[in-house]
Amino acid sequence: MGIELSKKQIGKRIAQLRKTKGLSQEELSKIIKIPRSSLALAELGKRSIDVIELQRLSMALGFSLDDFVSNKFDSHQIATAPESSNFRKVEERNAVPYLQIDKLKNVLLYVLAHCAGKPNVGETALNKLLYFIDFNYYELYEEHLTGAQYRKLPFGPVPQHLDKVIAKMILDKELQRIKTDYHGYPQTRFIPLVKANLAKFTANEKEVIDKVIEQMSDWSAAAISNYSHQDLPWQVTEEGKDINYELAFYRELPYSVRTYDENES
Repeated sequence: MGIELSKKQIGKRIAQLRKTKGLSQEELSKIIKIPRSSLALAELGKRSIDVIELQRLSMALGFSLDDFVSNKFDSHQIATAPESSNFRKVEERNAVPYLQIDKLKNVLLYVLAHCAGKPNVGETALNKLLYFIDFNYYELYEEHLTGAQYRKLPFGPVPQHLDKVIAKMILDKELQRIKTDYHGYPQTRFIPLVKANLAKFTANEKEVIDKVIEQMSDWSAAAISNYSHQDLPWQVTEEGKDINYELAFYRELPYSVRTYDENES
C-alpha cells in the first residue's frame, strides 16, 4: 500500500537505497545525470525529485515505484546487489565521533600558539576555528581528527566537553585563562603555557589545521560566527542538537574543501 511521502522522507529513502547499493553521491549523480549538489539537497529533503529523475533512480537503484512509496519500505529488501562493473562498494565510514582528549589538547595548544596574540581570537572565535578544523578534515579524509562533538547554539557550533578539557589544562598549568575587553565587550582568552606535541599530528592533520588558521584566524568573532552560520551542517541542524559530521559531504563552495569526481568513493 502506497503512502504520500514528504520531500524529507523521499530524500531519506533515496539515501538509504544508495548506501545499500554501495554507491557514493558522485557515482549516483552521474548515473541519473544530475549534479552531485542537487542529489545531496534531495537527500536532505531540500529539493524535489521530478518524475524523470525518479525513474532514473529506480533503474539505478533497482526499486519499483510501488515498493518505494510502500509503508513497508525496506531498503535492504528492495535493493539487489548490482551486476555492473560501474558500481563500486563504498566502505562504511565511522560517522560517530569519539573524543580523543590528547589530540584535542594538542590541537588547542597549536592553534593558540599561532593565534593567542591576536586580539580577535577569544573563546567564541576559538570554538569556530576548532569546528572548521574538525569538519574540514572529516570531509577531506572521512576520519575524525579530534572526535569532538559540536552542538548548534545561537552563536555558532560549540565543541562539547571542551570546557572540561580546558579546566584540566589550566589545573595542569598548560593553559592560562584571562579576561579582557574587546571593543567594549568582555572576552575570555587563553594563553598556552606549553608547546603542542607535533608528533601527535599526521602531515594531513597539520595541513588542515594550518589552512584554517591561515584563512580565518584574522577574522573577528562576529565574522567567523556569521561564516559558520552559512555552513550547511550548521544550517540544517536543529537548535541545541549535535551536528552530524556526515553533513560535511553536502557542502558546496566556498565551504566544501574536497574535489569530488568519478574516482571519489
